[in-house]
Amino acid sequence: MSLELLQRFHRVRLLLVGDLLADHYLYGQTERVSREAPVLIVRHESDAVQPGGGANAAANARALGARVTAVGVVGRDAMGKELARLFRAQGIALEAVTGAGISTETRTRVLAGGVSTTRQQMLRIDRGATGPLPPPIRRALAQAIESAARQADVVMVSDYAAGVLCDETRAALRKIASRGVPVSVDSRFALPTLTGFTVCKPNEPELSALTGLSVRTDAEVAAAGQAALKKLRSQALLVTRGRRGMMLFERGQRPVVIPVHGADAAVDVTGAGDTVGATFAVAVGARASFLDAARLANVAGALVVQKPGTATVSRDELARELSR
Repeated sequence: MSLELLQRFHRVRLLLVGDLLADHYLYGQTERVSREAPVLIVRHESDAVQPGGGANAAANARALGARVTAVGVVGRDAMGKELARLFRAQGIALEAVTGAGISTETRTRVLAGGVSTTRQQMLRIDRGATGPLPPPIRRALAQAIESAARQADVVMVSDYAAGVLCDETRAALRKIASRGVPVSVDSRFALPTLTGFTVCKPNEPELSALTGLSVRTDAEVAAAGQAALKKLRSQALLVTRGRRGMMLFERGQRPVVIPVHGADAAVDVTGAGDTVGATFAVAVGARASFLDAARLANVAGALVVQKPGTATVSRDELARELSR
């Protein structure tokens, strides 16, 4: 991989379409067990909000130097206002669709410990929509996507099952892909509905669920990947495999195994998939081959899992790692 590829990142115009989550962290100190129930009492110390889900993918793309526009649903609540503030601070253009009764998808994590111990996650509380978004919101999303895509070099879709990926938005994204704009899709739950896009990025369990095939060995992953590539009608498929690295599939070519980068044990894998997906999409937007984009994303993933919590990897960090 050439450092010249990284130097092209600042010219990439990336459109992020996805579920914009607020990652809310509550930090505290454990004091004693409650007399009301067999639970620990946590004395609140501080809290913080970071971009999560698709918002984290947008933050990662921006940290790499890309010019980012994010389209998603954000409520008029406190978490929505905080997400908008974070986007402004990071230089991300937010095209938020909202309406009456819409709340910002939020994941609150309670992290606590003793006086001299590391804070560890005790509980996670998820808040947000539990069903499909209202039809007017879905139509507004499709219109926002089509409008923003006119200035995009690449589109990244980040689906966390919060409703942004729906029939209306899928149709808009397929129109964009049909015009030759690369559309890279990362979806936890809706892969079977995502046919006809440029690239899909499942992990091994998602690949197995899509194809019904085992993915225990390299040979099994290769067979499942080829089946998925045909089923999804994509140009490429990037399968992330945790400690086993990645495997890239392209039409008419043999699968390429990409070993995990580095030997350090992961500190925290939270949001690592967002980093990998964003790095891959930005590289494709910079006209890298799928293989070079995947190799670069592999390096970025290895760097981000060394950081606690939801984190990003900058272009400078990647450059230093590639220069080693």
